[in-house]
Amino acid sequence: MACHAILAGDGPAHRIAVDTAAAYAGPGFVWLHTDSLDEADLALIKAQRDIPDVAASALVAAETRPRCDRMDDGALVNLRGLAEAETDNSDRLVSIRLWVRNGKVNSVSRRPLAATRYVMARMEAGEIHDPGDLVAAFARAISKQLDPEVADLGDTLDDCESGLEPRMAYRLRATIAAVRSDAIAYRRFVAPDRDALSMLAQLDFDWLAEDDRLHIREAADRFARMAEELESVRERAALIHEQLTDLRGELMESRALLISIVALIFLPLTFITGLLGMNVAGIPYAHEPWAFWGVTGFCLAVSLGIAGYFARIHWFR
Repeated sequence: MACHAILAGDGPAHRIAVDTAAAYAGPGFVWLHTDSLDEADLALIKAQRDIPDVAASALVAAETRPRCDRMDDGALVNLRGLAEAETDNSDRLVSIRLWVRNGKVNSVSRRPLAATRYVMARMEAGEIHDPGDLVAAFARAISKQLDPEVADLGDTLDDCESGLEPRMAYRLRATIAAVRSDAIAYRRFVAPDRDALSMLAQLDFDWLAEDDRLHIREAADRFARMAEELESVRERAALIHEQLTDLRGELMESRALLISIVALIFLPLTFITGLLGMNVAGIPYAHEPWAFWGVTGFCLAVSLGIAGYFARIHWFR
């Protein structure tokens, strides 16, 4: 069973038995975290009487989105952050569900969250003393870890814009498509993360100190900036895609124009050689030794004349 329990606020933070944590009612506060949801984990969560049925259902729900709801003296907080390891799952961000109240925090994540290891290390180091510190630590860690990922999308678009040219159009299309896909996946949860944290910072709880509110607002502001950046990335990616389409169109037009010019040059030459190549009597100068070179020179003159005409009307540009 992938559960961890840590007791803090009553001397140095230390791990305790999961069964002890579930029934703990002493000084300090307990953080009981579950990294997966097998049958034993589900039974443990449902067996805790201090978790309302609505909160328990939200903690074990298969699909979640970022939210913050007040329930009496507790708050249900759902956030999304980077996973600890890459997966083939379509959701790029992993959910962390927290039921927070005085003296205790229950958190559930169906897949390991990258921020969890960082928050556990801070708690065991004695830097987290109450539930408000824990929620603020998750908010800050998730937003800080996700910020470089969003910035990388913008940097990738900058590289695409600097390398925008016709011969690179096919290669850039795949990169632009990947950036747009990532931006859409992140944007789906970044904006709700901002709304959930903004709502949490406005709630009046004894376990939520003013410095915790400041950290939560800071994380909400970072999520707001990321949401704006992702929106900008989507718009820029769409614009670059349009430019790539235009470049491809111009490339195809230039190639089609070149083929047309070659065809127009050889069309009269084909007529001349076809006419003189007919297997009938009466072809002029058929037996003259200079006739071949004369016809060749005449064809060359016609070709140069047609090419000069196209150059004069700027068809080669």
